[in-house]
This record gives sequence, C-alpha cells and structure tokens, in this order.
Amino acid sequence: MDYRYLGHSGLKVPALSFGAGTFGGQGPLFSAWGTSDAKEATRLIDICLEAGVNLFDTADVYSNGASEEVLGAAIKGRRDKVLISTKMTLPMGDGPNEAGSSRSRLIDGTEAALRRLGTDHIDLLQLHAFDAFTPIEEVLSTLDALVRAGKIRQVGVSNFAGWQLMKSLALAEKHGFPRYVAHQVYYSLVGRDYEFDLMPLGLDQGVGALVWSPLGWGRLTGKIRRGQPLPEGSRLHQTADFGPPVDDEKLYDIVDVLDALAKETSRTVPQIAINWLLQRPTVASVIIGARNETQLRDNLGAVGWALTSEQIARLDKASATVPPYPAFPYHRQEGFARLNPPAV
Repeated sequence: MDYRYLGHSGLKVPALSFGAGTFGGQGPLFSAWGTSDAKEATRLIDICLEAGVNLFDTADVYSNGASEEVLGAAIKGRRDKVLISTKMTLPMGDGPNEAGSSRSRLIDGTEAALRRLGTDHIDLLQLHAFDAFTPIEEVLSTLDALVRAGKIRQVGVSNFAGWQLMKSLALAEKHGFPRYVAHQVYYSLVGRDYEFDLMPLGLDQGVGALVWSPLGWGRLTGKIRRGQPLPEGSRLHQTADFGPPVDDEKLYDIVDVLDALAKETSRTVPQIAINWLLQRPTVASVIIGARNETQLRDNLGAVGWALTSEQIARLDKASATVPPYPAFPYHRQEGFARLNPPAV
C-alpha cells in the first residue's frame, strides 16, 4: 500500500481508505448501500488491514449513528492499528441544535461520536457541509479547543465550495486555529467538477482530497452499459436520485474506454477507474466502499500498478467536460492558459 501525506500535515494515510457507509444499514439510503453488522464489518476490516488499508471513514448521519457503532465494535482491541475519520454537521434530529457546526453541536456531536466509536480520540474530524448560519470563527475556535483537549487530531471539511474553504483557511491562519488539511469530495471519471476550482485551491493551500464515490455512485462497476437494463442488484434502482446526476451517453462513452483498457491490462473496470483517480493531483486517498468481501478485494486491486500516460489520456478525453465559467477560458483560450495553467 502506498501512503501519502494528508494535505499540509504530518499525517500519512493509505492511498485507499475504507468507507463505512455500508455498516449499520438503517434508512432507505444507507440500507441500499449495505447492511454489514459487527461480525461482517470485522471481517472486512481484517482484509483491509492485511492489505495496508488503515483509514476508516464514517459519519454520524450514516444510519443515524449505527455506522459509527458497528465500526467501533469491529475495531475493538486494535484501535492503535487504525485511523478513524468521521463527519458531522448534517441533521441528526429535528431539534434546533441538532444540525450545523455551532459550538454546542460540535462539542456534543464529538462526545456522542466518541461514545459510539468506543474511543477517546478521532484522528480526522470533518465538517460534512458548510454551515452558513454559524460564524466561521466560532466553528474554528471550537475545533481548536477539541484539538487542544486531545479529542480530535486533524480537521477537514466535506462538500465545501471554494470560497467557503478559502475563507475558513484565511481565518484559521489569522487567529492561529487549526487549518483544514482534508477536503472530502465527489470526484470520478463521470464527475470531474472538482478539477476546476477546488483542485487548484487544494494545490495552493495544501488541502488533500479524500475522494468519495470514486465509481460515480455505482455507475463505473462494469455492470452498466449502453443498451442494457440496470442489473437487478444495482443500488441505482433505489438511490439514483440521492447522488450526482450523470449524462447517460457520457457514461457509456467512458465505459467503452474502460472496457477496452480492461482487456489491455487484465484489470477490472472498477480497478481502472480508481487507478485513474490515484494519479490525479491533490488526491491523498480514495475511499472505497464494499458490501461484501468480493467487492472489497476487487477494489483493493486498484493499487500496485499504474495506467500508462497514453491510457490516462484516453480516459481524460472520454470523460472531459466543458468547464463552468469562469474556468472555461483558462482551458480553451491560449492567453488565459499561459497565465494560469490548469491543475491537470
């Protein structure tokens, strides 16, 4: 397993990490992701640790806390061998203070997560979304207090806009608060928006990307192809509306190239899609999820080899999209490109 520094920090994380959203299986969304109990989760974590995957990502909203509970039970007795990443900010109930990043929510949420995980510290705490109602200084000062208390060790965010992340970083530097070193983002061959604003920001500011849904919400598994119905077991039947939208024709064009590369490399479609991500700038770790041992072992096969530059170029071409304004002039007009070369 390759280990990489997480952004501008001294923490090394594995190139592949495991997403525990499949643990617990409560509610319409998360039950479709997976329903692993503590026994099955323990087996999956055994396989991960054997392969060098020691970072496990979860969130309080995953199955209403059940994911954290199952993860905690599965790592019991080997906490020193794993890194735990969890997230909070999204609603955990209907109460007025059960959502957001207020001081109350972050302190109470951290204590609750520690109890569910059965640990005394969280290696990486990420804000699951930007809270526009809470002053950023309040958020950062609370995180600073939690770091000083030893309850969290690194801080990051997820699903932030560029200005939200940059303003937070600037205020952290101004006041001497912990800086965000990670940004958990959606990034895949069928979703490359990350490249146009957030990736250059990450390069400039030392914020590493933790990639969620690297297979495009289950679309890059190799089971979805032009002219064929969705497989019966595909979670897209139940969860497509929850995930990022994808143009079907674009998807099929990308899958055509993935199929060709699978034959050339004797690798699977998911392995190729993940390997492409591992060679992108700022990517510290790609979060893989698995409902069973077969899926997990296949995803683990994405490391230990590399696509050639020619193969990457073919995937780049098939998955390319027109950048949104104001990014498109910098990609399409020579004068702009000379002043600001693209990150990729």
